[in-house]
Amino acid sequence: MAEQIKQKIDLNRVTHSVRAAQAVLQYGVGAMVDFPDQTLVTAAPEYWSGYSKIYDDRFAKALGVDWFALPTNIAYSRFPEWYFCPKCRTFQPLKDWIAQYKAKAHPRLIENDPHMTQHMQCPKCKQDLVVARIVTVCENGHLNDFPWVKWVHAKAKKPICAHPELKFKTGASATEGLEGLSVSCACGASTTLKGAFDKDAFEKADADGDMSIFRCEGGHPFRHSKEECGCYPRTVQRGASSVYFPVVYSSLVIPPYADKLNAKIESSKAFEDCITIINDEDDEEDKLAVIKKKLSKWVERIALEIGASISDVEKILTRKWLEPTSGEIDVTGVEYRIEEYLALSGELESPTQSLGDFLRESIDIREYGIPHVKSVSLIEKVRVVNALIGFSRLNPIMNREDRGFVSIKEPKTRWYPAYEVRGEGIFIEFNQEEIDSWIASYPSINERVQRIADNYRKSFIGQNHPRTITPKFVMLHTLSHLLISQLSFECGYSIASLSERLYCSEADDGKNMAGIFIYTASGDSEGTLGGLVRQGRPDTLPQIFKKAIKNAKVCSNDPVCIMSRGQGRDSLNLAACYACGLLPETCCEERNGFWDRGVIVGTYDEPQSGFWKELL
Repeated sequence: MAEQIKQKIDLNRVTHSVRAAQAVLQYGVGAMVDFPDQTLVTAAPEYWSGYSKIYDDRFAKALGVDWFALPTNIAYSRFPEWYFCPKCRTFQPLKDWIAQYKAKAHPRLIENDPHMTQHMQCPKCKQDLVVARIVTVCENGHLNDFPWVKWVHAKAKKPICAHPELKFKTGASATEGLEGLSVSCACGASTTLKGAFDKDAFEKADADGDMSIFRCEGGHPFRHSKEECGCYPRTVQRGASSVYFPVVYSSLVIPPYADKLNAKIESSKAFEDCITIINDEDDEEDKLAVIKKKLSKWVERIALEIGASISDVEKILTRKWLEPTSGEIDVTGVEYRIEEYLALSGELESPTQSLGDFLRESIDIREYGIPHVKSVSLIEKVRVVNALIGFSRLNPIMNREDRGFVSIKEPKTRWYPAYEVRGEGIFIEFNQEEIDSWIASYPSINERVQRIADNYRKSFIGQNHPRTITPKFVMLHTLSHLLISQLSFECGYSIASLSERLYCSEADDGKNMAGIFIYTASGDSEGTLGGLVRQGRPDTLPQIFKKAIKNAKVCSNDPVCIMSRGQGRDSLNLAACYACGLLPETCCEERNGFWDRGVIVGTYDEPQSGFWKELL
């Protein structure tokens, strides 16, 4: 509502709050949040009044922003706008309820709660109002109220009256379904919600009435705006999972960005003052001119505040502000992951004593005795930044280029909502030559993976985001799941507190990578227990490896599981189910897809084809 946009209304911080990680994930910008007394939509970051900055130069440059922010005071928008009274059954939008409230309520109550945010009650019946349970969404990411007035009059084949007065009633029996939910107007028009959830419900309604009134209204409640949209929306339950699919990117803070001095500079008062001066300039060329002109003075001021050498501070600030960038890049692509791979494997040299957020220990691989493993790196310190950049509705998407992506911020906004996790992890690198030899020796492996690739190509995501699915990738992903399950059992971490990061590519992609990184992904105290790194040492990791492989040999759902030709989301798995290794989706980079025990331990028909058959 326009009058509420201009005036910010404080809500109860106890009952109307979410955790920082939730504000980036399931309750991020554009998502509906069910609070005890009302349902709200998380507003765009431009409306937030409180946040703390998070810096990761590499990640920020890749996404075209200056920093990230952890929310401390989130803004919300009131949506859905339609509410009904459970006693008198009056059904109308908030603006009408508020008008009645202001006409009947005591002046002191109106003064304390002018927009009826604290006490959402029917002014006549004194009953708590109930929000509409259904909304409409479209494949372009729009969210709107169900067209109640249009629906009741179109179905009753009556013209829309000048002053609609709706009543919402429910049937006496719970078995009546949608036919038991009726909407009527004072003009005599009446109908039920039968057929409202059909895929082409609104298209049929327009065709039956020879009109065009049910097309999407193009609503974005999170930014209080509407735009043109020509498609027909779908009716969904307010709490349906298809209403909101967040697009969250993550990045490891690696050297040289993990330097202790880098963190000291970013936390200094002088640095914040510099950022403010830079952001006062709208034009990029003007920003660059200001930086070049004042850099030497800024360097001296920051160096004096934090007690560092001028040359070291100048080097870091030059890298931050003056090094040319190639523009926004795909943070999910191979190019971005190569830098992390080099840091995790130790190919990227850096002075260990200067690193604050990244600490790596390499151990002689000969101490492990695990076949096919090239190296093991114990990452004793790691910082992971998770940023929300947008969302989609109805269908999940992979990146910003996919159809239906909605950016959560305006182009001029120089930050994304994010949260960071400090933890530990184990990085395992595998022998590429032995993987290639295995693939060449067993054609059946290629046939199994090809089934997954074909199923992916037919899926919605596959049609919009084509990719190559290789036996190496499926093997690495399956092994990652098996190890996470076993590590959780051995070291005491909950499975949900662990996550994976896959590094898989070929030489043609710029780097031949074959590695997995398992790390603590929980933002609470579990992320600092130290138990994960301990399990990666030579006296424990080989046993964990063997147990993980042996446990994959048999599933409680066998032979159905091992003989499957496609199961799970879009049939993107073969021998894979929750009884043998699928994880909470917060742990998995691929939403529990591309998984097959057959490439690990072999199949009934060809048991010797498993890559890890030596450990059985």
